[in-house]
Amino acid sequence: MLRSHECSGLRTRRKSQAGFTLVELIVAFTILLILSSMAVPMARYQVRREKEKALRRDLEDMRNAIDKYKDLCDQGKIQSQNVDAYCYPLTLESLVEGVQLANTISGNGQSGKMRFLRRIPKDPMTGDTDWGKRSMQDDPTSTSWGSQNVFDVYSKSMDKASDGTPYSEW
Repeated sequence: MLRSHECSGLRTRRKSQAGFTLVELIVAFTILLILSSMAVPMARYQVRREKEKALRRDLEDMRNAIDKYKDLCDQGKIQSQNVDAYCYPLTLESLVEGVQLANTISGNGQSGKMRFLRRIPKDPMTGDTDWGKRSMQDDPTSTSWGSQNVFDVYSKSMDKASDGTPYSEW
């Protein structure tokens, strides 16, 4: 049988052990702070990597569309829109709107149009569909578009990738 002074000692000890001490709370919050300060940069890095992947994919899609347009024009399957265009599209929008195929009959419901892109993608780095463009006649490192044709596209972002190269040079 327990004596009365032993019972009161058990009650006192249980009450004092019921919560955390101030030191334990400080240690727990410090650990949480350290873990969260490590997680935030990792999350930012992951978001940046995803944007870089999207930029590479979008540039590749648009460049492939430009190349396909050029190939069909060189083969005579579509008409060049301008002598100065050298069989390159005049605008990115013409790749979305489509161009009339040469030697097609448009009377029986077929439009004879070829589209190369579904839409102009947004630049993941700038959030805009306004891409930098270069004409075939422009200098390869030019940042101003000569407007004769669309030979190449690039990001207008001035930021640098994780490898140190500017996104505009991709």
